[in-house]
Amino acid sequence: MSRMGDVLAGFHAAWEFGSDSVLIRYERGIRTPRLFHALGERRIPLAALAGVTLSPGRRGTVVLRAEPRPGADPLIEAAAGQLKESYDPYRLVLPAERETLAERYADELRARLDDDPGPAERHLVAPPEAPLQFKAYDGKASFDGTTVHFRWFWTGASTAKWKAGDQSFAVTELSGVEWRSPDALDGHLRLLPRDGGAAAVQADQDPAAVVFGLGYGPVHESLPFAAAVLAAVRERATAVPAAAVPRRDPADIAERIRHLGELYQAGLVTDEEFSSKKAELLAEL
Repeated sequence: MSRMGDVLAGFHAAWEFGSDSVLIRYERGIRTPRLFHALGERRIPLAALAGVTLSPGRRGTVVLRAEPRPGADPLIEAAAGQLKESYDPYRLVLPAERETLAERYADELRARLDDDPGPAERHLVAPPEAPLQFKAYDGKASFDGTTVHFRWFWTGASTAKWKAGDQSFAVTELSGVEWRSPDALDGHLRLLPRDGGAAAVQADQDPAAVVFGLGYGPVHESLPFAAAVLAAVRERATAVPAAAVPRRDPADIAERIRHLGELYQAGLVTDEEFSSKKAELLAEL
């Protein structure tokens, strides 16, 4: 392997090679994708990689790319193949005249990787650190490392979400995260419950989802958020028995009942809806 600490610098990032990992430091230039700004730097263990390629790029460049193992990186897992090429954090774009040097590094990396590593049994790349937050079209999402909070906006949230009230989800209650890129028409972030009973409703009607809109929830904010939540869910799933899911905080239940009462007084919910939802909340104590 090249000497520990050797650095290969590209247009938007620099790779520093260690004995058992590659440290990727992303530039903060005005032409650098904002996702890279948000990531800052990432240490990629060699055990997280399945391969390395070198191919011609555009306009006199070559592209060195590391291929992560399926399931090794929560960011890539959350993205689910939706990232544009320019946002790929595993690509290093170099001037074509540095192809020989890049090929040497690629060969040395390949020599250190397993021939057929297969999917990873757990995340090997560290997730973005909490706390994290971003503004979507219909609400603000925040994550403190253990609980996801959705606070609805009057200007964007549907009546269904206002009736449900602001939401809090402990990672122990979740099985995963569904992220749909803000570049798509139906872009959203949806939290998936552990019981498998994901709502068969559109994201704008689902209190477990926030909806992206033009100018809201961009990739550089919402994807690291989704990755951090996904990583926490997976970690808790292996550390906490299924029967150990805690009850909701009584103060949170009281606040939601108060909010429900305000909606009832304002005539936004019927007598039947008020009684049913109140009983449901009390049952969670």
